[in-house]
Amino acid sequence: MSVLDYRRAFNRILRRSKHVFLMGHRDLDLDALGSALGMSSILQKFRKNCSIIIDDKEHELGVQKVLEETEGIFSIIESKEIPNYLHKRNKKNLLILVDVNKKNILQDREALSYFSNIVILDHHEIGEDTVGATLPIIDTNVSSTCEMIAELVEYYSIEMDPYISTVLLSGIVLDTNNFTLKTKARTYECAHFLTTLGANPEKVQYLLKQDLEDYIERQKLLANCEIIDGKYAIAKGSGNTIYRREDLAKIADTLLFFNHIEASFVIGKLDKKVVGISARSFQDFKVHEVLEKLGGGGEKNIAAARIENTTVADTIKKLKKYIKEQEERTCK
Repeated sequence: MSVLDYRRAFNRILRRSKHVFLMGHRDLDLDALGSALGMSSILQKFRKNCSIIIDDKEHELGVQKVLEETEGIFSIIESKEIPNYLHKRNKKNLLILVDVNKKNILQDREALSYFSNIVILDHHEIGEDTVGATLPIIDTNVSSTCEMIAELVEYYSIEMDPYISTVLLSGIVLDTNNFTLKTKARTYECAHFLTTLGANPEKVQYLLKQDLEDYIERQKLLANCEIIDGKYAIAKGSGNTIYRREDLAKIADTLLFFNHIEASFVIGKLDKKVVGISARSFQDFKVHEVLEKLGGGGEKNIAAARIENTTVADTIKKLKKYIKEQEERTCK
C-alpha cells in the first residue's frame, strides 16, 4: 500500500498532536534528512510544532552541506533535549520515524520511551527489530522515503520551498543511484513534480559531489575485491583505514555495474571497533536478509550493517557463510 492509502489515519493522528518529533537512522543520508525536512514543511501547514532529532556528530558531505545551508531554519535538537520540548499531555506528542523502522539503527532507540504515538514513514523491509508503531506506513515498492514525502506534498498541495524540493530530489537520486535502481514510473513522476516546485537538478549534483581524495581512496578499496561463484563481489577495506558509510555505499553501487555481478558487499572500518557493510543486488538476491544476520537490514536490493567489537576478517568469514545460505534459499 502507498503512503496515500494511509492518509485518513495519518490525518487523524496529526490532528491530535501538538508537538511532532522527527527522527531518522544513524549516519544520516540525504534520503533521511530530505524526508525530515520535507515532513517538517508539511507540518507547517498543519501548524504543528516540530523538532528534528539528530545526534550524529559527523555527517557525510551532502548532509553536512544541507545542515549548514539550512542552519537556523529548522528546530534541530539532540535526543537528550527531548524532555524540554514534550507537551505536558503525552498523547499530544508524536514521533515520526523517517527512512528507518528498526530500533538498532535509530539516532537513539532510547528516545522511543518518551512516546505513546509513533508513525513510521519508510521504504525498507520490516524485521524482528522493527519498532512497534501506532501507524507503520512502510512501502517497499517506492524508491525512497523522499518519494513518499513528495507524494504527501502533492496530496496536501504544499507550497514547498525550492531548496527543500531540491533536497527531496537529491534523496531520490541518491537512493536510486541516478535512477538506475528501483525506479518506476511513479519515481519519475515525483521527480518531475519536485522540479515544478523549483527543485534544481544542478544543485542536486552539487549536493552529491564527491571529494577527490575520498574518490581516490575508494578506488584502492575497489581494487581489493574478491568474486565468489562468479557473481558475488566482496570488497575489503584496509584494517588500518577508517571509512565513511557513504564511501562503502558508493563502492557497492559501482560494483553492480560490472558484468555478471549480481550482488556486491563492501566492508570496512567505520571506527576503531566498528565494522560497516554496504550491500547492493539485482533481481532476486535479497541482501537485506544476509545483513540482518549481522545485525543490519534495509530492503531487498539495498542494505547495510554496523557491527561493533569485531574485525573485518571475522565479518568477512561470517558474510561468506550467510551469502551461501542465502543463495541456497534463492535457488529453491
